[in-house]
Order: sequence, then C-alpha cells, then structure tokens
Amino acid sequence: MSHKVTMYTDGAASGNPGPGGYGVVLISGKHRKELSAGYKRTTNNRMELLAVIAGLEALKTDGCDVTVYTDSKYVSDAVNKGWLKQWQAKRFKGKKNPDLWQRYLQVSLKHNIRFVWVKGHANIAGNERCDQLAVEASKKPGLLTDEGYENAAGSMPGGFQQGSKDVQGEFADERRDGNLTRTTRAK
Repeated sequence: MSHKVTMYTDGAASGNPGPGGYGVVLISGKHRKELSAGYKRTTNNRMELLAVIAGLEALKTDGCDVTVYTDSKYVSDAVNKGWLKQWQAKRFKGKKNPDLWQRYLQVSLKHNIRFVWVKGHANIAGNERCDQLAVEASKKPGLLTDEGYENAAGSMPGGFQQGSKDVQGEFADERRDGNLTRTTRAK
C-alpha cells in the first residue's frame, strides 16, 4: 500500500532577485511536517521549485502518491504541460534553473506525483501557511547562499541548511545536501 501525501508549497523573494525563502507543509494521515529555509539572494521561481524538491526529499518512503498544491504556474505548468520533458530533451539549453530542475527530476522518480495549481492568497489554509513560512524564512538572520543562483551569476558557492518541524515522525528527520543540516522537533 502506498502512502498518500498532501504537499502544499510556496516560495517568496523580495526584489526578485533578492532575499527569499520557501515553505512546505506535508500531511500524511495524522502526520504533519513543516519545512522552510531562507536565502540571501535568489528568485521567486527558484524558491517555488525548491519548496517542491525539499518536500519530496523529506519523504521517508519511496513510492508515495503525492499531490502537490502550488500557486506557481512556472512549476505546475512545466510538469503538467510537458515543458519539463522538452527542456530535458534539449539539456535545458537557454532555460533557467537547470540545477533545480535536474534535482527535481531525480527525486520525482521515487514517487507518483500530481500537481494541482491553486490561486495564491485565496484563503487556502495550506497555501497560506506555506506563504507565511516562506516569507518568515526570507527575513530570518543567517540566510543561506543559493549556490545554484550564485553559480549561474558567476559567484562563489556557499552552504546549505534547512530548518523543519516534525510532528509525529512520518517524514525524514534529516536531509543532506553537501553541508550541515539542522532539524528541530516540535514538542
């Protein structure tokens, strides 16, 4: 029996590019987990996509049936309308964020994923919570470096870490992406 997971995602960037963050709410049965991280300089589209990736990477079990609710047409249309397959076939030539799209493709192989576009700021509780997490993460001290964005802009890479709250333990406690991962448990 596959696990059914509902995932709400959102990204934010002030200035675009500018400080940004993402927020994720994962729900599976009685389990709920929130993820967020903030970056010094990034774009809204990168944060929208990174939210989906972070949520998928947090799943402990392969083969989950995941419904992703996003207010990003960039992300939902790229998958639902087949643009991503075309970009991949052309090796992402002329496309932005190939580092994240390739990372998404890797993690997406492990699950059955369905994207549902939702209107942003339309009083959808999961989407509103993700927006709050993303904006809060973008304003916290000690923002991370978005290596993919900086490398594309010709700058030196930085580190990556992620904060999360895990309720009931259904989702992965840690994620490694080259450097330190920080995970906290809700009491």
